[in-house]
Amino acid sequence: MKRPIVIGLGNPDRGDDAVGRVVAQILRSHAARRYDVVDAVGEATEILALLEGRENAMLVDACVSGAPAGTIHQIDLQFERAPDKDGAISSHGNGLAQAIGLARALDILPEHCLVYAIEAGAFEPGAAMTPAVAEAANRLVDRILAQLRD
Repeated sequence: MKRPIVIGLGNPDRGDDAVGRVVAQILRSHAARRYDVVDAVGEATEILALLEGRENAMLVDACVSGAPAGTIHQIDLQFERAPDKDGAISSHGNGLAQAIGLARALDILPEHCLVYAIEAGAFEPGAAMTPAVAEAANRLVDRILAQLRD
């Protein structure tokens, strides 16, 4: 059995879109990890490969849904479907939703799979992460660490 995995999605050069990777970077800095942490661009086949063989996965991405910047959305894929591009839960359009759909169809979706989407506000190339999103990233790290300890 493979260890739990946290997948940080995003483009590190586009402001708030980097938030998934920032969460992953912070999680990697914790000593004595009992989980794997990886960065990913958000392409469907890349996500599928990372999920295969896992029982527990968490995916972290930026999103645009109309909520205030820094809002943390949690989707438990055991009970909910990942919204599609029109649902705007991911800043990567269909990549994440497509990967989740394919993982379900191929029966490789981890039994415990959460998507954390942090509401973003700035995606301009070269932009810095906004303070609200950076603060949300730190709150989410604490939440993920608590869940991984349970």
